[in-house]
Amino acid sequence: MRDCLNHRAGFDRVLMTVAATFLTVSASSALAQDQARSSAAELAIEAAIPRPEPANVPPPTASDIKLDATATVQDSAKEPAKEPVKAEAAPAPDKVETKPSDVATTPATEAPKSETVKTEPATTEPAKSEPAKADTATTAPAAPAAPATAAAPAAEPVKAASSVPAADQPVADKLKDIIGAKTSRHFDRKNERAAIEKFYGARDFAPVWTQAGSLTAAAKGVIARLKDAASDGLNPADYPVPDFAAATTPDALADAELKLTASMFDYARQAQSGRMHWSQVSADILYPEHPVDPSEVLAKVTTAADASAALDSYNPPQKLYKELKAKLAELRGQGNGPVIEIADGPALKYTPAGKKQAEIVVEDPRVPQLRSKLGITENASDTRYDATVAEAVRKFQNSAEIKATGILDDKTIKALNTPKRDKQIDTVLVNMERWRWLPRDLGVPSLGDAYVILNIPDYTLKVMQRGQQVWTTRVVTGKPGQHATPLLTETMKYITVNPTWNVPPSIVYNEYLPALQQDPTVLQRMGLKLEQNRDGSVHISQPPGEANALGRIRFNFPNKFLVYQHDTPDKNLFAKEDRAFSHGCMRVQNPDQYASVLLNIAMPNEKYTPERVRSMYGKSEIDLKFPTPIPVNITYQTAFVDDAGKLQFRKDVYGRDSTMINILKNSRGKDLENIVAHSQPSYSRPATTLPSGVAVANNGGGFGSSGPNFFERLFGAPTPPPAPVGRRPQRVFTR
Repeated sequence: MRDCLNHRAGFDRVLMTVAATFLTVSASSALAQDQARSSAAELAIEAAIPRPEPANVPPPTASDIKLDATATVQDSAKEPAKEPVKAEAAPAPDKVETKPSDVATTPATEAPKSETVKTEPATTEPAKSEPAKADTATTAPAAPAAPATAAAPAAEPVKAASSVPAADQPVADKLKDIIGAKTSRHFDRKNERAAIEKFYGARDFAPVWTQAGSLTAAAKGVIARLKDAASDGLNPADYPVPDFAAATTPDALADAELKLTASMFDYARQAQSGRMHWSQVSADILYPEHPVDPSEVLAKVTTAADASAALDSYNPPQKLYKELKAKLAELRGQGNGPVIEIADGPALKYTPAGKKQAEIVVEDPRVPQLRSKLGITENASDTRYDATVAEAVRKFQNSAEIKATGILDDKTIKALNTPKRDKQIDTVLVNMERWRWLPRDLGVPSLGDAYVILNIPDYTLKVMQRGQQVWTTRVVTGKPGQHATPLLTETMKYITVNPTWNVPPSIVYNEYLPALQQDPTVLQRMGLKLEQNRDGSVHISQPPGEANALGRIRFNFPNKFLVYQHDTPDKNLFAKEDRAFSHGCMRVQNPDQYASVLLNIAMPNEKYTPERVRSMYGKSEIDLKFPTPIPVNITYQTAFVDDAGKLQFRKDVYGRDSTMINILKNSRGKDLENIVAHSQPSYSRPATTLPSGVAVANNGGGFGSSGPNFFERLFGAPTPPPAPVGRRPQRVFTR
């Protein structure tokens, strides 16, 4: 019985333990639910009143409750994290009552990225060991919490990012308004407006040319360069300088700021590319474009130690340009040399020795002055009017468009005594302008800056490398008018030894076909072969050989004008002073030497000589390709400084000078910079009915309308772009 009672008592104890545990868990769940439903304010109050409360601790004040509210609100946001903590505390109901501080602080450890987490070290440890001090521990670090929350606006880019000095802020505000309006009052080019917006926006629209109303060093440099524009052959009136001294208000200073920037843009653009676009002058000019970048101009000039020099750097860097600039100053009376006047007197004539007479050399006291005037440095004090002086006089007469007799007469003396005449100055000016069209780098760096430069009015070709003349020769160029040699920059890609002459369509249809009407056998006698294609068009060619019109060598730099340089069987023309006789191509006097010079530049290890080149002469075409193409620059220099430092003038054989002078004097404004559209060269070969008796090589065979055109036959390259649809060709560019 006792055992039974003992078992019963044990069973009752188990039941009571289970019931107690159930009640404890239920109470914990209820408490958790109640706490979950508690508001943030209620939780704050509970956290501020720990249990049990010692008698010696004063009741919590309002400030205690307010300071802890931040932590409590954060905890309420992280409420789900509290339940696992309380589940572990469930077996000790009395501890549930002492956990408010834990509830307030524990979530802080689960939110490391929250700014309030900075209070964690002060709250976590003391809360577990000394519940009564939990309030103090939690509220003590609460002071920094306020700045942490207030720091949210710190993201706002410091209004202090206005690095603009107070004295310049009104001008900056005006600049911001003007630039923001996006008007074209100061800048009519889109890329310039974009550059202005970016540049001034990056500096909070602070002015760059003034500080506190006074000109900066950069502004003074830019103004000095603009005012001296005439020294570079430009017109200072095209680059007006605003009156900063009269600008006394923010509006006036902002306006002056942008006007100076606009003038700087105009100067840099025209110094680099020219006042007029080359297409304004003629359809047979084609140079690569090299426009300035307004953003680069702003950055370069405003950060340079010498703003004037930075702006000046947009002018051509070539030596020949700088020499012309110095001679322009002399012509305007700004040079250091004395003005030399040749006195009137009897005519002076030199007579060379002949078969029946001796050389006649006259003496005259004026000859030393004449030698100095003409740049003859040898025997400067010699009074004899010898062959050297007579030849210099003849060249001067030719350049001054006087009959070239070599006799010093009154007309020649008058021309010699007018070195400042407007015509010479104008000639120098347009030559400086044409230098702006050329590429800044005439050569190719990988070949020691090697390039070919041909001067049409001087009828000379030079090969340059590392700034020095490597080789030179005489050339024959195109006749004035329709057959003028074009101005261009291209790259020579290969040389053809024993070339076939594919007759240009212009010569075929304008010269040879009319000749066939008169004499059906004329082409056969000339050694030319005529083919008529299936579409009725005609192609005429001449096989390689000694009598070939291209001679033994052709120098190929494919271009839309179909011109090239070549040998010629007609060597006698090189002895003439004026050598404009071709259909546009350039005939070279010593092609074997020219070829060896170019091949040794392009392939220095091959050791080419003129003899090796001549050994290739025969009946089959041989192409010698350059691994790196060599630039070819065809120029028109009617004024240049020779190796002796003498300013030389040449006849305006194509009238390019007169056209440009007329444009500059009668046209103003930026319209001259616009590109004039010209029709593309025509390579058409219309169907033709041949007269009876004409020998046709293939008698109706050959290429049809889809066969290779003249450009492909000539260069083996893709056809140039066709003329725009609907536009009739204004001119045929075939050579």
